[in-house]
Amino acid sequence: MKKLWETLKKHHIRTVIIITIIVNVLIVALSAMPGYAGTLPVWVQGLPLLNAVLNSFTFVFLLSALLAILKRKITLHQRFIYAAFSTTSVFLVSYVIFHFMAESTPYGGDGLLAGIYYFILITHIILAAVIVPLALMSFFTGIKDMRAVHRKWVRWTMPLWLYVSFTGVVVYVMISPYYSF
Repeated sequence: MKKLWETLKKHHIRTVIIITIIVNVLIVALSAMPGYAGTLPVWVQGLPLLNAVLNSFTFVFLLSALLAILKRKITLHQRFIYAAFSTTSVFLVSYVIFHFMAESTPYGGDGLLAGIYYFILITHIILAAVIVPLALMSFFTGIKDMRAVHRKWVRWTMPLWLYVSFTGVVVYVMISPYYSF
């Protein structure tokens, strides 16, 4: 087990760090850039809804993966995890394209709803950045069949990833009335 962990650390931690840095730096850089000058193409205007749908699928796939592993259905669990990674990957590409093209939309509500929105948004953003290395380490330990180490990673990854995917949909529902396109 120790030798396997050393191999994993040697080969995959570098990959996890590189992917985490690229994804998070790209998203931070995009949030600082001005949006597309002029009217957004219709396909770009549809990306926030697509992102919410992808987050919904990710949430369902993760929940299904959790239920499958609780029933000791490992192959089914793996398939749902692959599906969750697939929808999350497509989401990331779509998210980056949208935020490269569109100006940031300010929340138009006030009072208690604004407080709730910003709490959900801030926790969603912070945990979305954190989930990248957690999900990757969980994935690599799972794919290497390092069950004891995998369980330690997913103890944190699963609830946080469920939260991030669910709150992504909530953020969309709350901000969508304020889109100007």
